[in-house]
Amino acid sequence: MREAFLRRLLATLKCSVCSRHYEAKNVNVLGHQGDLWFISVFCPACGTHGLVAAVVKEGTPTEVITDLTEEELAKFAQGEAVGIDDVLDIHNLLMDFKGDISQLFTVE
Repeated sequence: MREAFLRRLLATLKCSVCSRHYEAKNVNVLGHQGDLWFISVFCPACGTHGLVAAVVKEGTPTEVITDLTEEELAKFAQGEAVGIDDVLDIHNLLMDFKGDISQLFTVE
């Protein structure tokens, strides 16, 4: 569980040489001692190898601060996750959109 989390987390980081994001498949957890984890990363774009030492601690989750009501939170918790097709649809819409962004949110 922690290893998969660390792979996903490090995939959000960029290579210090070429600034491309690492890919989860190129993140290798070497091991850990207590809370100290050692991870190797490889950038397929420029071929750079790196070593990451990270402290990962269990703790209380951070409090979520939101302006949503309890009913809205419950409604969205039951909804479907945003998928790749949803993202592509919005991307395509915005690529061809000419106008004021407030027009996108106008109910007809």
